[in-house]
Amino acid sequence: MSKITTPAGARPQERHDRLLQEWEHDPYHSKLKLVEATVCSGCGAVYHHGRWQWVETSGTAHRALCPACHRIEDKVPAGFLTIAGGFAAEHREEITNLIRHVEQREKAEHPLKRIMDIESQPDGMLITFTDPHLARAAGVALRDAYQGELAIDYSAEAFMLRVSWRR
Repeated sequence: MSKITTPAGARPQERHDRLLQEWEHDPYHSKLKLVEATVCSGCGAVYHHGRWQWVETSGTAHRALCPACHRIEDKVPAGFLTIAGGFAAEHREEITNLIRHVEQREKAEHPLKRIMDIESQPDGMLITFTDPHLARAAGVALRDAYQGELAIDYSAEAFMLRVSWRR
């Protein structure tokens, strides 16, 4: 029979019967639970079963702005994708179509994942997003489709992701 030993300096795990509160660091996500069947007055997404979804509701639903529409209204992106290099300038339309396709795929399941703006720059473009995960997904899609250099920088304090792709 084997004996379980605890290494020096380590404490055995103790069970604490308590609920751990998840750290929510996005200032645009509500700290309070919304009333069921709340409809976003901006985009029409519905808060249903604890999350924003694309579902039908009755005409008696409550109204509020979803976090994505709130970010768009305030002009405060959660993700930035900087695209630079000669390839970006030559294939601008292809790249834009790829990123819009990624947005459509993600937004179909997650209404809060959207492109805010696509801005031309001298060496490429800057795309802003309402969700940092969408910025990352767009950057990874660019790297997978066209190779190049991908850099990702996340700031937990500001709930912001900066992605840059160059080729």
